[in-house]
Amino acid sequence: MPAPVGRYSHLAEVPEGCTLVFVSGQVGNLRDGSLAGPDALSQSRQVFANLQAAFEELGATPRDLVKLLTFVAGTDHLPGFYAAREEVFADWYPDGDVPAHSLAVVSALASPELTVEVEAVVALRKTSARSTAEKGDESGV
Repeated sequence: MPAPVGRYSHLAEVPEGCTLVFVSGQVGNLRDGSLAGPDALSQSRQVFANLQAAFEELGATPRDLVKLLTFVAGTDHLPGFYAAREEVFADWYPDGDVPAHSLAVVSALASPELTVEVEAVVALRKTSARSTAEKGDESGV
């Protein structure tokens, strides 16, 4: 295969003994529901902060992330997303060993003010978090 054209790996392998956890698309909303800012850079930074919070809830780290799927609303928002991703990945992956990542430019997201949404797949070591059943009991689902 040719070298990746961006900050991603062509392949990601899930270690034996792990459970896959699928994190729904995260957008640039703060905990109170307000938007982190009108631009892709501020929203993307918040998206990654929201993913970090999800990892912590799971007892995982960014190293457990095996796949990202990013949706960017229009090509004009790509530079802001790329800048935020570079900042975050420099911290999360200082050795450059980044996860698999796909990116799609779309015409719009769920709300017109949203610029970026990112889904994630985490390979969770079974000893690092509570079971799905326990989490389901807590949330009432």
